[in-house]
Amino acid sequence: MDTTTLELPAPVAPRLRRPGWRDPRLLAGIAMVAGSVALGSWAVRAAQATVPVYVAREALVPGDSVSVGRLAVVDVRLGTVDLDRYVRADASPPADAVVLRTVGAGELVPRQALGDAADVDVRPVSVPLDHAPSRGLVVGASVDLWFVPEPAEEGEGDDPAAAPGDEPRELVAGLTVAEVETPDGAFGVGGATTVQVLVPADQLPVVLRALAGPGRVDVVPVPGSGA
Repeated sequence: MDTTTLELPAPVAPRLRRPGWRDPRLLAGIAMVAGSVALGSWAVRAAQATVPVYVAREALVPGDSVSVGRLAVVDVRLGTVDLDRYVRADASPPADAVVLRTVGAGELVPRQALGDAADVDVRPVSVPLDHAPSRGLVVGASVDLWFVPEPAEEGEGDDPAAAPGDEPRELVAGLTVAEVETPDGAFGVGGATTVQVLVPADQLPVVLRALAGPGRVDVVPVPGSGA
């Protein structure tokens, strides 16, 4: 009995085709990689970007004029501070501007600290000292003014009914030191140190009366304010 062998065609393995440039999957992958690189580059540039801002070379007190010579320029990274609050150095400082509040040495100059001279409500008053000033008595420091009456005459100090006004008393608190004239300075009088303090206009009568009367006025620094 004859049997017929049926020959089946041999299976052909499918060939893998390389994706062409028009393959949507390849184009999407390239777009994703390019977008990631661009986003990373932008993030690095943004982190390194800086803006020039003015900083005080020395302590500035109310009434001081704002000139480029009294300021330095520092580069501040974007995002580290609110730059809208400070005076940027890519333009000149506001013309005829003066300081309205104390700006410490090395402090970024705030916009709110500048204004017109008419807005300054303090006046400089010179207070002579008959003793060496403390180390905290520097420009920009906060001080209190005290009045020290003349010592009682011999025999009066034993009177138990002595008036309480004979004791030292505080005149004005929280004033700002505008200048300290040392004995070696050209304006030293009799070798005594003179401290110029900024007194509010409404407190001037009290301070000037104490300076003109018997006794003396002493300047007491507030600890830590002159750092």
